[in-house]
Parts: sequence; structure tokens; C-alpha cells
Amino acid sequence: MNRISARYLVQFDETPGYLDFARFGPPSHAVLDTTATLLDRSVKAGQSTVDDLMLQEVRAKAAVARLCGTDTDHVVLVPNTSTGLFQAAFNATGEVLVSASEFPANTYPWARAEQGGRAKVRWLPAGHVTPEAVAAALTPEITVVSVSAVDFRTGYRADLGALREVVGDRLLVVDGIQGFGVVEAPWEVADVLVAGGQKWLRAGWGTGFAVLSDRARERMEPLLSGWTGARDPGLFDDEIHPAADTAASWSISNLSPVTSGAFAAALELVEEAGVAAIEARIAERVGELEEVIRSCGGEIVSATDRRGGILAFTLGDVPSERVGAALTADGITATVRPEHVRLSPHASTHAGAAEALRLTLSRLRRPAVPAHGTTARVAGKVDDVLAALVPAVDGLAAMLGPGNEVVLHDLSRLPDSIVAIAGGLTGRDAGGPMTDLLLGLVRRGTTQDLINYETHGPDGRPIRSSTMFLRDADGTAIGCLCVNSETTGADDTAAVRRESFPPDVDSLQRFLIERAVEKVAIPVELMKKPHKAAVVRELDEAGFFLIKDSVDFLAAELEVTRYTIYNYLNETRK
Repeated sequence: MNRISARYLVQFDETPGYLDFARFGPPSHAVLDTTATLLDRSVKAGQSTVDDLMLQEVRAKAAVARLCGTDTDHVVLVPNTSTGLFQAAFNATGEVLVSASEFPANTYPWARAEQGGRAKVRWLPAGHVTPEAVAAALTPEITVVSVSAVDFRTGYRADLGALREVVGDRLLVVDGIQGFGVVEAPWEVADVLVAGGQKWLRAGWGTGFAVLSDRARERMEPLLSGWTGARDPGLFDDEIHPAADTAASWSISNLSPVTSGAFAAALELVEEAGVAAIEARIAERVGELEEVIRSCGGEIVSATDRRGGILAFTLGDVPSERVGAALTADGITATVRPEHVRLSPHASTHAGAAEALRLTLSRLRRPAVPAHGTTARVAGKVDDVLAALVPAVDGLAAMLGPGNEVVLHDLSRLPDSIVAIAGGLTGRDAGGPMTDLLLGLVRRGTTQDLINYETHGPDGRPIRSSTMFLRDADGTAIGCLCVNSETTGADDTAAVRRESFPPDVDSLQRFLIERAVEKVAIPVELMKKPHKAAVVRELDEAGFFLIKDSVDFLAAELEVTRYTIYNYLNETRK
């Protein structure tokens, strides 16, 4: 059995609830120390400093070559995945087959190359990029097939070996960022393998590589080739030299030797631990998280057979935004998309992460006991802590007297969070939604008490308000108690906050949309894509997408499809 070494694990210090390596991998102490050491050398520069630092590029390329089973003549360092894929797109000719549902880093380069007259794009229909799907789409005109080794949404791991057989003599371009270093795969079948180092390789931003096969070097014209990609780059004879006959021909200029050294340190850690051991440990953690999700009534919507370290799920009718807010409040980091929540653990993920996830999801799905008393409430159950406070709402309102209102919110019921209300100051009822102010706080995970702030009621009357968050035994915010009091004038000691008190969810949605459109200052009928994207960004920050069916509601208002809203959200949350 492949066991992960303790020497590898002690290199990392991410927070226990960090489950977002498919988005960013916190670097190791080795990467941090290497960066600091090389920067220190830069500060104390001498005659040999630059030449010595530039050797870090050779070190990094050698590590890549060892992990890929090749040599340094076939390796070139690039600052990120996109740069490598743009090189592939503009250096290729003919027609390329690529899935429209790939991460944008793998679609934009080919689209831009087509705009520049370098290639023609044939889009593979949405879905897993399987050998069967590719075989069905191939035509004699296609010269290149581009694919992600692991799909960023579903975690589906492409069968690179089978794809190589189907592609035949065509060039196979592979985006390996979601799998290289943590998945054992036949990387050698790729004609162009590109991977950035900021995710699973945990090398930090500004790191990456491309590996070119002999076939790629022969067929691709290095159009984007700078002076460092030329033959005899150190010979300054006022001539334009031909491109190098190695992978170095893809080089445009010198990269930072500091980031190259950091990249080398990260790759060497992977070598020391072994990809098989890292992969086995990640699979173990993914399995633990999957068991928790299923036991809490969730559904796995990512790949379960051929998968990498990505685990996406939904939780019944609980909106993903609400799940994400609960995870954030409990210190769990995940990627939240409108259609699902994505978890991606690493080998160093804390063993207690699964239990922490269980506590959060259980709270979201937990039934509560019926409450008793005279205060109006929604049907159903609430948390025991909140249920104990329901009878007190009437009493507090009566004690404060006319012109006062007491409201109890259950955060697990977003946005219809009012479980008890007495006083009638804002004209709302039990079962109604929270205010826009409170919704925005929950979206941002800001659950700090707000005391004595000034706002205005639905009829314009000045109100002095306080919101106190209620927590369970683990310290997680599960509800809040709000007190609103009518005032006769402005209170110089109170902070002023704009707040809306909608009577129902429909009113809350319309208010938020109208406010977002007003900020963009363009009527919907005159909006272009950037304006609509700005509306989506504003609404996302306001917590609008915590509301069930909000995507469909907004799509109708902006006169676009729900998938367009999803695309805007994905671009906003990159």
C-alpha cells in the first residue's frame, strides 16, 4: 500500500477546513523558504547572482522531466496554464476539436487563434470528453484534439490512453492542471502537456510548464517565440535567429528565477512523496467526504468512477449558496457554484475535515421540534436554541412597549427566515424574509453583532435597530434576534445603514435587482454583456443567490438564459 510520508505532510500548514485545492493549493514551507532564500540572494546581488539564480530554471525543468519521463529538451517553463495553451493554439494549424464545457483557459486560446486566422475550432458537445464522444466528432480535417486531464466541474478524469488511440496521428493537447502531481496518468501520450503550479502542485502563482513531444515540435510552428526561444539567445549580433529546435522555442522571455526555484521545490516534494501515495491519500479523503455527504442526504453530482480529487454535491432543496454560507461560517473553504458545491481535498487535508463537514450539513438538514406559545410562527421545526426563544419574543415586545418590534430569524431557512415576530413596526409576518442587510452579511459570512444602528422602516419612519447573532454549542451562527425601535429623530451616536424590510421573497428579489440595475445605471433593454455581468456581480455580493430559484428569476428579468447567469457567476467567482 502506498503510504504518504510524514516528512511530506509536515511541509503544509493550511487551515483544517481548507477543501479548495482545485482552485488554489496553499504552498509548502519548502516553497516559502526557497522563495525567501532566493529573494535574499537577489537583495545581496553580486557579479554571479543573476547567473546563479537563472540555474533555478534548469532545476525546475529537470524535476518536470523526471515526473514526466522525458528530458529537459522537451520541457519549457511557462508562467501559467493559459500561456502554455495560447502557445499551443497559435503554434498549431488546421482544425482543433475542443469541448465547449472546458474551463475557459482551454477554450479562449483556440477561439482567439481562430479569430487570428491560425486555426478553426470544432466544438465538442457538452459532457464528459470520452473516447467515444471524440471518435464520433472526428473528421479528416481535424489536426488537434484538446482536453483537460480532469474536468474542473465534474472531476471526471479523461482516459488519456484511450484518447491517444482514438486521436491517432493527430496532436493531443492536454491541460493537466487539475491532475498533474496528484493523479497517476500516462502523461507521455500527450503531444503537448500544460500545467500551472498554483493548484495541486502547491507551488504558488506564476509557475507552470509545457512538455512537447517530438511530433509537436516537428509540426508546430513556434510563432510566439521570443529572444530566449531562439537559437544562440546569448549572441547579440543584430540578427533575428531561428527558433530553437527544442521545447525552449516556446519561451518568450526569462521567467522569474525566484518563482522557478519555488516551482522546483514544489515538484521535488511531489517526487519525494510519490504521486501514487499522494493520489491514494486524496482518494481516502474524498471517500470520507463522500460518505458524509450521502449520510446527510446529499447527492454526488461529480464523477464517481473515473475521478480525480474533485467532489461536487447538492443537498436536496437547500440552495448551494446557503450550503456555502454555512460552510464558510464553520471555517470550511469550498468552491460554491449556483448548481453545486465543490470540495477538493489534498493529501495534507486534516482527518477531522469530514466530521466538520458532517456537523455543518447535519445542521442544515436537521429537523426541529415544534415550538409552542402565542407568537406567530412558520410551520415546521427550528433549532432547539431558537425554539427556546420563540415564547420570549412576545414578552420582549410587550416589555419594550408600543413602537418596538422583536424578530427572531432562523438562518437555516434562508431567505424565509422569520420564525417569530411581535410588535408590527415593519409590517412583516412570521415566514417572511430577512432584510437585504442581513442577507448580505450572511453571504459574506459576517456574523458579528450590529448594535444601535439607524435605518428607516417601510413607511420612511426612522428606526434604531440592533441585530444579535445566536450560536450553537460549537459557536456557529444559527439565528439572530433583532430589535427595532421607532425614534423621533436622528441619533448622532448610531451608525446609519440602508436597509429594506420586504414583506415577502418576491419583493426582496425585486428590490435587490432594482438596486443592482440602478448601480449599473443602464436600463435592462440597453444593457450589453458587461452591464449584465455587473448586475450579477452586485447581486452575488448581496446574497441574492442564496434565494431558491433566484437564477431563473434573474434570467427572466435580464432577458437571458439561466445558463448565461451561471456563466456570469463563474466568471465573477474565478
